[in-house]
Amino acid sequence: MAEPPAWRYQKIIKPMFDPPLESPLLRGRVLTCRGDEVIEDGFVELEGDTIKAVGRASELGSRADAALETGGTLLPGLFNNHAHLAWDGVHDLARQSMDDSPEISAYKSAGNMLISLRSGVTTVRDLGMNKANITAKQAIEQGIFPGPRLLITGEAIIQTGGHTYWCCREASGADEMRRAVREQVRAGADLIKIMACHDTLEFTDDELAAVIDETHRNNLPITAHATFNDAINRVAQFGIDCVEHGGSMTDETIDLLVEKKIPIVTTFAPLVMQSQAEVARRYNIPEWKIEERQKAVANSARYEGLVRAANAGVTIGFGTDAGSPVVGHDVIAPEMKFMVKLGVVNGNYGAIHSATSIAAKINGLEEKLGVLAAGMSADVIAVAGNPLDDLDALEHVNMTYVAGRRLV
Repeated sequence: MAEPPAWRYQKIIKPMFDPPLESPLLRGRVLTCRGDEVIEDGFVELEGDTIKAVGRASELGSRADAALETGGTLLPGLFNNHAHLAWDGVHDLARQSMDDSPEISAYKSAGNMLISLRSGVTTVRDLGMNKANITAKQAIEQGIFPGPRLLITGEAIIQTGGHTYWCCREASGADEMRRAVREQVRAGADLIKIMACHDTLEFTDDELAAVIDETHRNNLPITAHATFNDAINRVAQFGIDCVEHGGSMTDETIDLLVEKKIPIVTTFAPLVMQSQAEVARRYNIPEWKIEERQKAVANSARYEGLVRAANAGVTIGFGTDAGSPVVGHDVIAPEMKFMVKLGVVNGNYGAIHSATSIAAKINGLEEKLGVLAAGMSADVIAVAGNPLDDLDALEHVNMTYVAGRRLV
């Protein structure tokens, strides 16, 4: 077990932000995310920071009259498994990364944490933008600012001059890779991220082996940006725990992912959002890029590898690459709808699973998050309408509870 980050030794006399724990009795349609269970007229009762009971409203007897009618659907808080809180989705990524001061990155992170909560996202897996996610996690856990649960990488690790070198921890050689991992562990990372490719493969074999081994020696999972077959196959062979984005894959690579139980977090939102001309133009996306994205979205063959992987049993997790151009931290339904359209998930409930029960399992949190059941942590959201009929219902979040505290 690694030493905790230095800020965890600070004595907290009183949190600045300390909403009360509530014990509400919520009533509405309930999607428990245990299998495809739906309770049409159900309830979820919270007690402190856990769920006390889930069931049918008819079981409440006279207590039913005291229940808070949500008028919609109750479901577990959502995970966004691939997000960058310090990126705003508006400004140029490279320039933000190089020009934003730590203070501006902190403000952007704070704003995007609020946007995430308002969008029903109660757990964010922040995969890095310089060191901003480290202080964001501290701010939440010390009660300085409200936000979702954060799973952070610290700085993503790359080879010197590698993909997105302008916002990552550059390293060269096996020993330096180990040092880079240890720095993130010291800072309080929950997982490690590497950029395993761009147009070509990155890292020498020795470097890749070292960064994965050092992560596992520190009892952390490691995930890799990998977007084409050779990169995906290589990191899987070396022992990666998760693949970000994914892409074209041979049957051999798919079989390897299935055998090693390596999930993929797909991130379609940048393509989907930038293909919508009326939206993209408001973000100054050039016409050639809009046209390119429209062709990409319309070309189903582009995603054939991911669809075959999903059909073969590779676990697919929900992530949006939030903070990328035109992808705000409230872009939830567009990602899910595209997942359903492609067939990498099974219908609307499958899309919801990818952001709840499946996401919890990917992150090793299935014992406390991802489903609505007695004894689980009280991360619960209420949305207007029925997302099983229309995923756009997720655009209308009325309540967000994190660990029993109502933050929306």
